[in-house]
Amino acid sequence: MRTFARTLERTGVLQVDSVNVLQRAHYMPLFSRMGAYDTGLLTRAAEKRPRRLVEYWAHVQALMPVELWPVMQHRMAAYRDRRGKWFQALDDGLVERLLAEVAARGPSTARQLDDGAPRSKDNWGWNWSEAKKALDFLYMTGELAVAGRTSQFEVVYDLPERVLPPHVLAMATPSKADADLELVRRAAASHGVATLRCLADYYRMKVEEVAPAVDRLVEEGVLRPVRIEGWNRPAFLHTAARRPRRVEARAFLSPFDPVVWLRERTERLFDFHYRIEIYVPAQKRVHGYYVLPFLLRDEIVARVDLKAERRDGVLVVKSAWAEDGAPEDTAEELSAELRSLAGWLGLDEITVEPRGDLAPLLRP
Repeated sequence: MRTFARTLERTGVLQVDSVNVLQRAHYMPLFSRMGAYDTGLLTRAAEKRPRRLVEYWAHVQALMPVELWPVMQHRMAAYRDRRGKWFQALDDGLVERLLAEVAARGPSTARQLDDGAPRSKDNWGWNWSEAKKALDFLYMTGELAVAGRTSQFEVVYDLPERVLPPHVLAMATPSKADADLELVRRAAASHGVATLRCLADYYRMKVEEVAPAVDRLVEEGVLRPVRIEGWNRPAFLHTAARRPRRVEARAFLSPFDPVVWLRERTERLFDFHYRIEIYVPAQKRVHGYYVLPFLLRDEIVARVDLKAERRDGVLVVKSAWAEDGAPEDTAEELSAELRSLAGWLGLDEITVEPRGDLAPLLRP
């Protein structure tokens, strides 16, 4: 539990995504950092009292520490005032009725509350009812909170006072400047070293919001201006960041891992060009559907397309590719990490399909 808490604090937020071809996105970053941990720790932290995490639009949809709820009040107010393209046409009466319905019923999914409100198929990939849109608007504005998710990964909505700890609800809303400062402080601690663009992306802020906060953190001695070799932008080093002589790391990075959130940062730090191909037509994919970068020591040395065939108990390596200059032990270390991943997922067998230059060398 101590390791879990320490890892969670360092990572800060865990992106949530519905894709479940391998493992849900929010579970993977902790496995990458801790190894085969008990996922029940994360479930309890996010859904049981005393709740430590809550979902909100902190990066995109993400689990964040509950103490960030007051910090996000300015973001919630902005969504309320602006509405945006998804919510402009919402019926205010429907929004009010749904809020009252959740207050009366308790934890509810959109499906449980949807009484046949009109649906639209105008946008590819979406088929949301008006009720679902209204519930998401209430969630974005903080009038509803996410109490958890069903086994089908449906969001369960409830009133914030029934989701969040009382001491969090009692906390005062900081000023906008102080809220920005807190988010940048956390982003800087998670990154270690970062440019303004890196810091802005972590909690999806604007660079102009980040700059004054960085100035304050430099004045406080929390950040130190530095130059990163090969970068033409000013950067900032967190004074508590460790700079070990040697990095002993071996991990798969999910497409939603903070290390690869900002593709520009990943490319500059690791010379690794990475794009997720989930939404690319199959015939146009270069590396595969659900491709995970493989970090070995302080380099990203390979990428693998993985799939969990849960019914058959098999972890399938759809393809495996070595990066230019990958060390000689890449296949051996990758094979070992595949065994660790399969064990954590409860899969008894690993199969490797013959696609990619690294695939023939794997011995899982």
